[in-house]
Amino acid sequence: MTAYDTTWQRYTPGQRLLRFALYLLFVLAIVQSLRSIDVIPEFLYDAPTQMADLLNRMWPISWASFPGAIQKALVETLHMATLGTILAVIMAVPVGLAAAGNLTRNKAVNFLARLILVSSRSINSLVWALLFIAIFGPGPLAGTMAIAFRSIGFVGKLLGEAIEEAHPGPIEALTATGARTGSIIGYGYWPQIRPAFWSIVLLRWDINVRESAVLGLVGAGGIGMALNSAMDLFQWDKVALILVLIFAIVIVAEVFITRARKTLL
Repeated sequence: MTAYDTTWQRYTPGQRLLRFALYLLFVLAIVQSLRSIDVIPEFLYDAPTQMADLLNRMWPISWASFPGAIQKALVETLHMATLGTILAVIMAVPVGLAAAGNLTRNKAVNFLARLILVSSRSINSLVWALLFIAIFGPGPLAGTMAIAFRSIGFVGKLLGEAIEEAHPGPIEALTATGARTGSIIGYGYWPQIRPAFWSIVLLRWDINVRESAVLGLVGAGGIGMALNSAMDLFQWDKVALILVLIFAIVIVAEVFITRARKTLL
């Protein structure tokens, strides 16, 4: 028998029963989902006609509407994403350091830091935006704070994992010389986690650019507010313009992130 030969074995009765139960649960989940979403066949049949009519009303795109409010909203979106990411990094770094088990030996502090990271990730950015709108009122400040608090969990968790995966050799050498914690972090951990850190920050900024374009739909500033206003007024040519701008932002952000990663890493 060679290394590439395969020995086939039949499933045991218990394995066959478990596979059948999983398939049955999968089918039941699909059936229950179809029953609960209340699909109306008439709307499905009419969907292609309605889509064609909507696209017809979006064309031609109202390029002349860009200067003014839409341009300002676009710049506001980029500012929200950038400032929100900076605030998130400032708040997430100490939490990420506290969440790293090999750096923070205090179990209570470690648990509290992980609880903060989980809490940040468990609340959607739109929910964060609604909470901060209730505090600060509608506008870009609420959107910036929503982006920041949503990003803490992402940045802090990945930063903590990068610290835990750092090679212990340099850390042990610095500890043996009696170096302080700040020196251990700066000269032992930072050279090892620096590529991961900048990758995390750039990736989160890219995500925040996309999310900031949506937060305006609930009144948190940015180009989403312009999109919501145009839809409420049935200005479909402006809606098309805003959708094209959002798509362009995503493409430009992707190109920027790719170039920045090559430069920094």
